[in-house]
Amino acid sequence: MNNEFNFEFPTIYREFLSQIDKEGEFLIENTGVVLYSKIDLEERNTTYQIEEWEPDFFLIGQDGGRAFFIKKYSDDTIYMNDLGALGSFEMKRISASIYEFINYGREHYDEMLQL
Repeated sequence: MNNEFNFEFPTIYREFLSQIDKEGEFLIENTGVVLYSKIDLEERNTTYQIEEWEPDFFLIGQDGGRAFFIKKYSDDTIYMNDLGALGSFEMKRISASIYEFINYGREHYDEMLQL
């Protein structure tokens, strides 16, 4: 799968993708967050022109205009930015991994966004 994107996904994120339905989305309860499945990743990154605006990052999900990213060629850290501000504001680190993001977000999503 990584060859499709010309970079290797971080280990924990790759594990997460292997556990969700290829054609479904993963919804985090108690939030509006949708994490994309394997089938949607390329289309979403193309649609939002991520390669142009944030070439070091890869879009993995969103909550309306708020988007969530992993950094290419890096660790499993999850970042956040506003889709309308790409290229203008630095990415905001919000968790160490996708599972931490999901678990903490279920109970403390509003707090996590304030980090």
